[in-house]
Amino acid sequence: MTDRIEVAATELRPLLEEFIMWARANAPESDPELVGPAALWHRLAFSQDLGTWKRADLRNLLLDRMPKVVEDPDAAADGMLPAVDAYLTFLSQTGRLNQGSDSLADLQAELDDVEDEFVDLMEELLDDTEGDDEEDESGDLGDFEPFADELAELDTIRLRPDTELAEAARQAPLVAKARDLAVWVGSGRKVGEDTLLTDAEVEEALAAAGLPRPETDGPIAEAVPQLWNIWNLAVDLEFLEPGEGGTVAVQDDTAEWPFDDDEDVLDAWMLGLHSVDYGDPELDDDDLTMALAGLTRGLLIRLLLAGGSRERAELAQELAEAAADLDELGADAWEAAGDPLAPAIDWLIGYGMVELDGDTVRLTPLGTEGVVHLIDDADIEVDARPAIESMSAHELLALSAELPEEEADAEFAAWMRLREPAKAAEELLDAAAEDDSDALIRVQAASVVGTLGEAAVPAWQAALKQPSLRPYAATHLSQLGVEGAPEPTQDDTHWLILDMWTISAGLGRSEFVSSLRDIGPEMVNELLEVIWKIPHAHVEELLDLISQVHPDKQVAKAARRALFKARSV
Repeated sequence: MTDRIEVAATELRPLLEEFIMWARANAPESDPELVGPAALWHRLAFSQDLGTWKRADLRNLLLDRMPKVVEDPDAAADGMLPAVDAYLTFLSQTGRLNQGSDSLADLQAELDDVEDEFVDLMEELLDDTEGDDEEDESGDLGDFEPFADELAELDTIRLRPDTELAEAARQAPLVAKARDLAVWVGSGRKVGEDTLLTDAEVEEALAAAGLPRPETDGPIAEAVPQLWNIWNLAVDLEFLEPGEGGTVAVQDDTAEWPFDDDEDVLDAWMLGLHSVDYGDPELDDDDLTMALAGLTRGLLIRLLLAGGSRERAELAQELAEAAADLDELGADAWEAAGDPLAPAIDWLIGYGMVELDGDTVRLTPLGTEGVVHLIDDADIEVDARPAIESMSAHELLALSAELPEEEADAEFAAWMRLREPAKAAEELLDAAAEDDSDALIRVQAASVVGTLGEAAVPAWQAALKQPSLRPYAATHLSQLGVEGAPEPTQDDTHWLILDMWTISAGLGRSEFVSSLRDIGPEMVNELLEVIWKIPHAHVEELLDLISQVHPDKQVAKAARRALFKARSV
């Protein structure tokens, strides 16, 4: 078998090298490297002729053979079918797809038919691989995955405005301590291999960070875990940076904390967000310490699930039971720690994430923001949205594009109630003008502003100056009968069509092909003769896609001609 593989690989190599060169110009978004295994096993198992491809063989190759030989199921799930599509298109366009093959359109239709099943098979392989890797791993108290279903069922979480969150982050005591420690470190301080600092330096560092000196008979460096946590936080925040020759140095702008710019403040705070793990109890016995690993995250997720607050005693009992269930040393570790929640709550208060009101532990708005980010980092779904009153027009449009129509309408209605119609129209169209390549945002904005009637006239008139919005502005002003408004031109109409095609293409190949079929090949051909002239951000991409997927060969050929003209302008 090895000899057969080597012979087949040798035969394929020149063809694949030519395909790679072709793909750079004609299918830059595909990954030609993913084609090699598919082409090789097609040659070995289905056809000795490299140019003979049948629908049935293609299906068997992808659903029966590839799951047995693919090395990276994740990459294959994302890119194998587009790569094979590009390869088949290459064979067809270069005359290598011989007459004994099914047509390119039929082969592409087969790719569409098997897509869902192929992706499912790759995901099963991923699950199996992850299961093998994690078979002996039981996670820790901070694992969010067991709460995924509960998180998905939570009511919408409304996040506070950035200005409010940044102001809270500026008040976080731990960030100030990390700043002061980093400033004390200075530029190019030499650090040791066994202990970072000498005992004398540790005493200076404690004073700089505002920490008490512990009573200890041993080396002071071994009795100041809080200092080392703040040191690590300073590294996380990029206040400190390792240098050459065993040195560490403060970063130039560290002393300027708290920064003036809200975005800079939140960016820094987010860099240190994973410092929540430093709140976990540290015990003399490493095994006992590990039995309580993730405690601080476990506390946070339980607060969020409870609507933001819990009684301290309830949290302690629930987390103690979880620790005992998770690790055979959990109960012993809990007892040895005395009050395991104390360091966790202290750290979270210091980072601005929780507050203690008597016996009640409560998430702050900054804490809610942080937990949502941690959940997102864990790839778990939670419905979190900006507060309506602080949501920008662009945030509203981007969010609504992801929501079911009924929910999107409710978000728009709530947002519009806080603004005069003329102001709402202005904000929405300004947001739509931010990115000429974002057709979906543009269409959404135009659709909503179009419902505002006469109040939107000033905003539409201003939008006439924006090339990407002019077609919508001219159309709506004409419909409103505004005196002196320009009539929509043929180019305006073509721009609107390109926007619709862009959105359709974003929904997937089958949706795009369906939209083209709805127009009919004759109309598509007529459009291809002129639409290449429109300076639309996606015109070349769309023409290329039509040339690859349209079932009518004459239309595909016309699209290739139009693409050549567009690239020649």
